Amino acid sequence: MHPGTHVWPHTGPTNCRLRMHLGLVIPKEGCRIRCAQENRCAWEEGKVLIFDDSFEHEVWQDAEDYRLIFIVDVWHPELTAQQRRTLPAI
Repeated sequence: MHPGTHVWPHTGPTNCRLRMHLGLVIPKEGCRIRCAQENRCAWEEGKVLIFDDSFEHEVWQDAEDYRLIFIVDVWHPELTAQQRRTLPAI
């Protein structure tokens, strides 16, 4: 994500998954996310941030350098194996 980027409030398509962000290149300051009512300066290089993107969320990239994350979606842990088999791939 380039400096000065703001990803406007949005929601993911389902609450059947969780979204994982693995920090690859993270500036020291200026990156933040809001998920539901919680604001965080959350990313760290080599660490994973996990959130339910079915809640409204938005991201600000106010740092002077770019931010690079690797995004992976996983099944919500409260889904049963049967429920996972009946759902389309995430």
